Amino acid sequence: MTARTARPLAPSRSTRRTLRRRTTLAAVAASVTIVAACSSSTTDTAEESTTAATSATSAVVPFDTAAMDAVVQDSAQKFRQVGMVVLIETPNGQYVNTWGTLGVGSSEVPTLDTKVRVGSNTKTWTGTAILQLVEEGKLSVDDPVSKYRPDVPNGENITVGQLLDMRSGLFNYTETLELNTALDNEPQKVWEPEQLLALAFANPPYFAPGEGWHYSNTNTVLLGLIAEQLDGKPIAQIFQDRFFTELSMTGTSFPANTDNTIPATYSEGYSYAGNVETLGEGKESLSADKLAAIDAGTLQARNTTNDNPSWTWSAGQGISTANDLATWVQAIGKGELLDEQTQQLRLDSVTPTDPGNPQSTGYGYGLAQMGPMYGHTGELPGYNSFMGYDPVNDVTIVVWGNSAPTAEGDAPAVELAKALVPFAYAGPADETADDIDQLDEVTGGN
Repeated sequence: MTARTARPLAPSRSTRRTLRRRTTLAAVAASVTIVAACSSSTTDTAEESTTAATSATSAVVPFDTAAMDAVVQDSAQKFRQVGMVVLIETPNGQYVNTWGTLGVGSSEVPTLDTKVRVGSNTKTWTGTAILQLVEEGKLSVDDPVSKYRPDVPNGENITVGQLLDMRSGLFNYTETLELNTALDNEPQKVWEPEQLLALAFANPPYFAPGEGWHYSNTNTVLLGLIAEQLDGKPIAQIFQDRFFTELSMTGTSFPANTDNTIPATYSEGYSYAGNVETLGEGKESLSADKLAAIDAGTLQARNTTNDNPSWTWSAGQGISTANDLATWVQAIGKGELLDEQTQQLRLDSVTPTDPGNPQSTGYGYGLAQMGPMYGHTGELPGYNSFMGYDPVNDVTIVVWGNSAPTAEGDAPAVELAKALVPFAYAGPADETADDIDQLDEVTGGN
């Protein structure tokens, strides 16, 4: 396979949103009148701490549960969801909405412990594992990738840190026609990480290392392989030993590549379109004829529940629950899994994805920042999820939906999370729509 010199195809709508860092709560900052959590200083005066506590108290608002229920209902119906789950926690209490059912034809309502595929939220597991290895002295974020993977093109000039924060320039294998065609024709195909890297390395880089930002799942697959090499364990065992057991995340797992099932009790996933069908720029939405057929009930969504996710591996193969995602995002936001120095290293790594716009969404070492919230989003065909935690205001938002992407190309869980922000924070959040548009441009539709 030779390197392609022409401009690469834009990814399909499914892979464009799949494993994508859809940090569409960037405008949370506009909804809250405080600065983002964690300054560059590791010590605070008593006065500064008191001010932060006062700001945190004033930034959250009591839940209007009736209005929130209406937003969930409207959003779920608008986005043609079969089931959705919302979990919001603030110092004022907890809001939970488990809407719809576990699947078409089911009467069982989802719960906070229902299992779903969480896509790119898996990246935060991989990133945290790498940072724990940094903390243990087994590698440095400044190490060249060639030290661990001599086969990586230009790897002597790409650092581990640039893999973590998506600034390596390495081509994203999910943008290849080969992968998208295979996902349509063989959805249960078993992929090995080396096959994914071969797809990536056959294409030219987007830019020289450190000279740009492009979301690329190739980065996180490489990080997973490096973690296995240094820890001497399969990535699933690394996650289990370091995170799931430590945090009692009993509903969370990383399946074997050959396992396309989800442990009970799980939600089924649904998607209306294939990958090649929406490959290319300007193909976010299905055609008008197909949208009409969906509305008329003559075109049904495909059940994607048992599609094999091995093509995502350490970038998106995880399974979890709303409860466990809340536990996880709080742990990484509070720094419970890293020592103070390494946590600060992680927070300091977060910089704007658009260097020309300091207000653009931030991304760092396996972690996105959305205003005062830290977290990630994830999508696989049939599933979309969002998790965010604001350590200053102690606000957690977790949402998932089981029909994704929508026929119009939307990410339902992210859109609903955005719509619920004003019910957790004081102040208007109308500016979020503009930030979402900007985010889509920054991520290049990946």
